[in-house]
Amino acid sequence: MLSPVLGAAYVHPVKSLAACVADTVAVEPWGLAGDRRWMLIDEGDRVVTQRQQPRMALLSAESLPGGGVALSAPGRPSLTVEVPDPARTVVAELHRSKVTVVVAGSAAHAWFSACLGAEVRLVHLDAPSHRRPVDPEFARPGETVSLADGFPLLLTTRASLDALNSLVAQGDHPREGPLPMDRFRPNVVVDGTAPWAEDDWGRIAIGEVAFRVAKPCGRCVITTTDQRTAARGKEPLHTLARHRRDGRHLLFGQNLVPEGTGVIRVGDPVRVLC
Repeated sequence: MLSPVLGAAYVHPVKSLAACVADTVAVEPWGLAGDRRWMLIDEGDRVVTQRQQPRMALLSAESLPGGGVALSAPGRPSLTVEVPDPARTVVAELHRSKVTVVVAGSAAHAWFSACLGAEVRLVHLDAPSHRRPVDPEFARPGETVSLADGFPLLLTTRASLDALNSLVAQGDHPREGPLPMDRFRPNVVVDGTAPWAEDDWGRIAIGEVAFRVAKPCGRCVITTTDQRTAARGKEPLHTLARHRRDGRHLLFGQNLVPEGTGVIRVGDPVRVLC
């Protein structure tokens, strides 16, 4: 009999930069502590991600006590950025929503602009009152999210990735596989399930923290980006389009909304509640 457990957890301090492994992490109402509290915006105050700048995969940010980040990149000097003065706000466009964010200092802007070869600014999500509402089609009253695309957490399972990689191996671009889990940028990875078991989950508990499974995750071009080289290919979107399509959405993983707060740890049991 399968006994699902939390196999891995990841935090992304700056949206779309490299993931940080977390053995133990706190769950807040709007996501994992420290996850996607910073992001880049362009000169039109629109979010910048790996969709526009695949080289963001090569940049790293480590969370610091107090909410700041330590930035690093190949061939660049590292930079420490503290939480900025909350008086310097801007309304940024994050996909289809607007969010009030705090602008970091000029040194951070210069560092990222030099790394990416484009004018960008680093911004921070400060006050809880600035959290965005979860997509109302799938949300309950009062549910919020930080700077993640739409939901507080993303869950994937190891068995489903193995199944997807088997399909890639049998498809048109077998040399692009097997794909690592970091292509899908999850927060939590569950081991010990059957392939695609998560499709049937309505509520789960990881350790003592319960989550509502809101909807499957529609995937974008970021999944085709090698997180170690920033090179793009065809997979997994080519294979997902054949085997995991729902209308215009290509599905892998499930979006979660916390039903409470607490701490989760790698190795915690994962229970399906309904």
